[in-house]
Amino acid sequence: MTPARILIADDDPDILEVLSDRLAAEGHSIQTAADGEAALALVKADPPDLLLLDLMMPRLDGLQVLDRLRMEGSDITAIVITAAGTVRSAVEAMKKGAYDFLTKPFDPQQVALTVRHALEREGLRRANRMLVSQLREKEPTLVGEAPAMRAVVQTARRAAQSRSTVLVLGESGTGKEVLARSIHAWSERRDRPFVAVNCVALSEELLESELFGHERGSFTGAVQRKTGKFEVADGGTLFLDEIAEMRADLQAKLLRVLQEHRFERVGGTRPIDVDIRIVAATNRDLAREMAEGRFREDLYFRLNVIGITMPPLRDRKDDIPRLQDHFLALCASETKRRVRGVSREAASCLLRYDWPGNVRELQNTIERAVVLGQDEQIVPDDLPAHILDHSAVTAPDPQAAGPFHSEVRRLKAELIRDALRRSAGHHRRAAELLGLNPTYLSRLIRNLGVKE
Repeated sequence: MTPARILIADDDPDILEVLSDRLAAEGHSIQTAADGEAALALVKADPPDLLLLDLMMPRLDGLQVLDRLRMEGSDITAIVITAAGTVRSAVEAMKKGAYDFLTKPFDPQQVALTVRHALEREGLRRANRMLVSQLREKEPTLVGEAPAMRAVVQTARRAAQSRSTVLVLGESGTGKEVLARSIHAWSERRDRPFVAVNCVALSEELLESELFGHERGSFTGAVQRKTGKFEVADGGTLFLDEIAEMRADLQAKLLRVLQEHRFERVGGTRPIDVDIRIVAATNRDLAREMAEGRFREDLYFRLNVIGITMPPLRDRKDDIPRLQDHFLALCASETKRRVRGVSREAASCLLRYDWPGNVRELQNTIERAVVLGQDEQIVPDDLPAHILDHSAVTAPDPQAAGPFHSEVRRLKAELIRDALRRSAGHHRRAAELLGLNPTYLSRLIRNLGVKE
């Protein structure tokens, strides 16, 4: 059984001693409280994994403590302690949310069994919450067979089997977070939390609290204790995106966590030990950031144990067909649209474009085409104008490409002229005859110089 933090609340010192000794012998960390008020204060300050709660205590009795906890939104697992003649009170406590009850005098085996079952139930609840959270998130898939991506995946899979820190570099939109999630999924930590923090999305003050948490009253507005992302990610992976945006003093605190695997909450004094793997990412040139004094050199070397650079999409255009099909399937499923593929003309436009926004821009483009398109295929008319214009500008000039391309150009123009004659110059009818999108036909007419 995994060791747990257990709070025992009872006004009888002998009971506290017996239960504390027995549960500590099983490896658990024990706190005690002699009355209901003290128990409530300890739960608020630092919630334990399990609460053993006597029903008859001064100041606040056990039922009142349960009422207060539920009113404040706590879902702590509680076992109530009661005398043999007051089982009715224990039943009432279970109606208020208690998991089980123990009767005095204690049967040592019953105590161990009840505590074990309660902790197993708490573990299942945590696993369920984590699973629900993960299912609600969009979990992108790392897609790519181009040589540059195969090298990235190979390195990432090896890194995943270690505890080493990983630094992911690359332009915006190349899929750095997707890679971080893949490293987590390939690792032994896959069943523990993956927690992502965007260091540029929060103010400097909020980022410190978000990472390390804070104690109640540590600053104006800190009305209750907050658990930080380092603590939430314990046992799992913490992804720090845009790490170069972190201010200098937070860089120093992060360096300490990497070195010592412990930290204190803002306003706190108790060190908290954590077991986490950190994956950090940035689109900045860290060599320049260090040279200009904005990023700590010692932190860089701590983070860059395993360095991986995500290639831009323009350097792995062989992956565009795979990516477009992947995003098309996802978006069509989410939007319940019957879009089954990308036309040859539209696919050609996507391949010729340089994608300054990388994979994220391609995903957005496919989503736009699925949502706004009218056909069962994505056609050039469904693509943004700047992608079509770029494709037209960057397409090779057939007249300068030799006799083969010149002949193809002449035949295309002749086919279009024939379709226009047959449709009496009506573009939409001509497009239907040729099996083309009307907008794409209009572009061909202009690019080929067809006289109507």
